Amino acid sequence: MGAGSSLSLLRLLVGAGADEAIEELPLNRYVHKVSKEQIRRPDPRVLATSRENTSSVASGVANDKEFLASSPRTIETLEELRMSVEAFDGCQLKRTATNTVFADGNPKADLMLIGEAPGAEEDRKGIPFVGKAGHLLDRMLAAIDRDRGSAYITNVLFWRPPGNRNPTAEEIDVCLPFVKRHIALVQPRVLVLVGAVAAKSLLDLTEGISRIRGKWYSYDLGGVDTPIDTTAIFHPAFLLRQGNKKRETWQDLIAIRTRLSSHQERG
Repeated sequence: MGAGSSLSLLRLLVGAGADEAIEELPLNRYVHKVSKEQIRRPDPRVLATSRENTSSVASGVANDKEFLASSPRTIETLEELRMSVEAFDGCQLKRTATNTVFADGNPKADLMLIGEAPGAEEDRKGIPFVGKAGHLLDRMLAAIDRDRGSAYITNVLFWRPPGNRNPTAEEIDVCLPFVKRHIALVQPRVLVLVGAVAAKSLLDLTEGISRIRGKWYSYDLGGVDTPIDTTAIFHPAFLLRQGNKKRETWQDLIAIRTRLSSHQERG
């Protein structure tokens, strides 16, 4: 084909709307087989870099956990702890919560109760145990001559899980260093873990709450001179659904009152 003919053909194609060059012969790519030589092997240098980045990320996560576990230990006051928790963004629950729910009651009390997580009412008001379960807890405290002026109340989680779902292990883990420092700063004579999540998390047990409750444990934080007398009870929300467990709970409350009285007698 001469130069003139080629130019005429090019003009024809451009006029027809052709805007890219194609091969002279048709190719059915659905049946085209790629030879082994054409298969592109991954660059070993890229793989090495990828492994290094993955290792770096994993190391960063580990370092963050180590930092989180150690940093609350330097906090010296409850107000500092409150501010640290409110400023903490490492728990995903904070993104969906309305308020940070820190604590309520008397921090100088000899009785400390730790529940599981805020509910809808607690999330709205920023105070632990103020919903239906909270009202029942108040009556339980009154049964042993206590109220929020003579007890200190908090939770394992400071933010409400969406829909009141059970918290994940990761959510609990990121909050535990703050909770442990919370206990160390309050230094109660008696620690009551309210519900399965609090009992399992702080006592590092796997049994159900029915097996954990009714017993006494020594909770040792290391920074506290004397291990703390610790027990577990059914969560008030559970008691609202399972009224037949109230008899056992009453027995637990009597045991708590007796233990508190023994501490008062010893001074």
